[in-house]
Amino acid sequence: MYLVQILLPLSDNQGQPFPGREFDRLREELAARFKGVTAYLHAPAQGLWKEGGETNNDEIVVFEVMTPKVDISDWQRRRGDLERRFRQDKIVVRYSKIKLL
Repeated sequence: MYLVQILLPLSDNQGQPFPGREFDRLREELAARFKGVTAYLHAPAQGLWKEGGETNNDEIVVFEVMTPKVDISDWQRRRGDLERRFRQDKIVVRYSKIKLL
C-alpha cells in the first residue's frame, strides 16, 4: 500500500486566497478516483524553503490518498494540472510505502 500526499498553498504568489471550491473540487476528484481521501484543510501547515538566498513561506493544506500502486505518469500529469489550476511553479506530490496495521 502507498500513501500519496499533495501539498497545496492556501494562497497564490500574490497572497490572494484560493476559493474553497477549488479545494472541494480536488477532494471530490480524489475521492472518486481513489475511493477515499483525507484532506487537512482547517489547520494549515507552515512551509518554509530557501531559494536563491531568500526564505519563502506558504500556509499549506495536505490531501492524502492510499492506493495499492502508484502510477507515476498519472501523478505527474495530475501534478501539472494542479500547478496550472493553483498557478504554482511547483507543487509537491510525494508518496511512500506504508503498512496498514
